[in-house]
Amino acid sequence: MAVVGQGAPARSAAGHNPPAHAVLSPAMVPHPREELFTVLVVDDHPLLREAIAARLRTMGAGTVYEAASVAEARARAHANGPCDLAILDLGLPDGSGLDLVTELRSLGWNRLVVLASSDDPYAVRSAFQAGAQAYLLKSASAAIVTDGVKRVLDGGVYADPTVAPLLATGSRVPGTDNTPRELSAREVEVLQLVADGQSNKEIGEALSLSALTVKSHLSRIGRKLGTGDRAQMVALAMRAGVIR
Repeated sequence: MAVVGQGAPARSAAGHNPPAHAVLSPAMVPHPREELFTVLVVDDHPLLREAIAARLRTMGAGTVYEAASVAEARARAHANGPCDLAILDLGLPDGSGLDLVTELRSLGWNRLVVLASSDDPYAVRSAFQAGAQAYLLKSASAAIVTDGVKRVLDGGVYADPTVAPLLATGSRVPGTDNTPRELSAREVEVLQLVADGQSNKEIGEALSLSALTVKSHLSRIGRKLGTGDRAQMVALAMRAGVIR
């Protein structure tokens, strides 16, 4: 009987070695493509949803859920739990996309991208205040949409270049004592790296600081801005023009 030892080539009863391609180490065995991220796309225009879904799949999305309304998005969210990413319009037939952003955020969705037609400053600021990590325009190029999605997947915050200047028109949020202009130069450096999607460890390595020192900087920034949420801190600083 032929005997096959682990890592050794199989020998036939006649004692002849099989062709080299017949023996593969475990590392050489091909595996199915791993799913990189899951996403929910919410928009009431089927063709746009399909185009967005196709773009996301080229970026590595394994599962793309679709919804055409707030009700459908809510049902998806409760049925499947938080996805790695959500891309949604603000103008939905049965409710406000802003309310949906707030609701998804409260359910543990941490990467929310608004893809809307409006470049109204109020809509842009409201989206970030509701908990979105990015605001993109439907008129944007595929490259800009891709850049924005990648930034959010990396843990950063992104504003379409067309609407980014609008964020500087409102540096305060009612009900808080946040004053981004009071941030120190080092705190601005730390916050910019947070916006770039860097972890505390990566920020420390970039600035030659310990992770504990980075954490202390973020705590002080949070106290000054009135929020401990990284995305909200970045959004406030972006609106004030403190970081890009």
